[in-house]
Amino acid sequence: MADNRRGLIGLLRHEGAGGAMMLFAAVLAIALNNSRFAWLDDALLSTPVSIRVGALGLDKSLLHWINDGLMAIFFFLVGLEIKKELLTGALSSFDRAILPAIGALGGMVLPALIYAGFNLRDPSALRGWAIPAATDIAFAVAVLTMLGPRVPASLKVFLLALAILDDLGAIVIIALFYTSDLSMLSLALAALGCAMLAIFNLRGVTRLAPYLLTGLFVWVCVLKSGVHATLAGVLVAMAIPLRQSDPARSSLLEELEASLHPWVTFGVLPLFAFANAGVSLAGVTFGKIVDPVPLGIACGLFFGKSLGITGAVWVAVVTGIARLPEVATWPQLCAVAILGGIGFTMSLFIGMLAFPEPEYATLLRIGVLAGSIVSAVFGYLLLRWTTNPVSCTTF
Repeated sequence: MADNRRGLIGLLRHEGAGGAMMLFAAVLAIALNNSRFAWLDDALLSTPVSIRVGALGLDKSLLHWINDGLMAIFFFLVGLEIKKELLTGALSSFDRAILPAIGALGGMVLPALIYAGFNLRDPSALRGWAIPAATDIAFAVAVLTMLGPRVPASLKVFLLALAILDDLGAIVIIALFYTSDLSMLSLALAALGCAMLAIFNLRGVTRLAPYLLTGLFVWVCVLKSGVHATLAGVLVAMAIPLRQSDPARSSLLEELEASLHPWVTFGVLPLFAFANAGVSLAGVTFGKIVDPVPLGIACGLFFGKSLGITGAVWVAVVTGIARLPEVATWPQLCAVAILGGIGFTMSLFIGMLAFPEPEYATLLRIGVLAGSIVSAVFGYLLLRWTTNPVSCTTF
């Protein structure tokens, strides 16, 4: 019994376990939506859930609570990781950050241009230009983990840093381009909450309660403002202190990151995958598969990400701005760039903001799933072919 428990704990701590859990949830959603129990999925996700305190109430379907509420926790964790990497990690110096930053920029611009090229004549479809610009950290790391120690540690660091900067770019895109009618009063109240969080940080407050209560207030204000509520998670994360007066103890940011990671990995993201990856294949014809929307997404993820990242990195190396990751070769970097085309979570999320209309739901999912699956398979095969089975430095 004890051995089984230790084995389960070891499995859950494995780097690829989160990606495997998300994959299982996505496959389950697709299977359910193509069975006679498809009505059960629709009924579950449309279940109304209300929270009310006096005159203030939030009335949303279960699907909206997952996408607006639980995903705010995911973005909060992303914000914590971004802040930590910027201050003390792989992005804390120019030399460390410049190569993944250039790669991330190329890997966002070219996929967007490819998608726009496919949908230039359709203004409605053109709203989805940012869908293939995102990378899914969990899935990309899961594929790298499948290859074990044969992958150089420098490549893992490069991919993680690139994916984090990619997420930062996606956050900026959501804030600038995917907002509805704005409520200036709600935005002003959210700004007031953020100012309070900054004061807590500057005064050295390290207790969780003030940040938690004020952060909840900021989330409600952002939710009511017209800006997507998940961005509140990033704003709150930026105020969480990383410094600690006692060097023997972890900072509040590190404690929150450690405690939230398993909940997000094995709870929030699989729920999001289950709620949003389900696509009915009934009526899916060849014409739908080659429609400009899914074709633009899939080509943007596979070709745009791989060529955009590799091309940008090549220019940076040739001009002397940066150097290749240590021990890594160009074929290996190309393989990692292909893995950047696994856009699953963030691509679906941006897609739902770009296309709230039901008629785009199937096209969106076909494009994201196709581009992500092809990128994962080809990236894995190329990386396996270009790396030796001997052990490299582990990450």
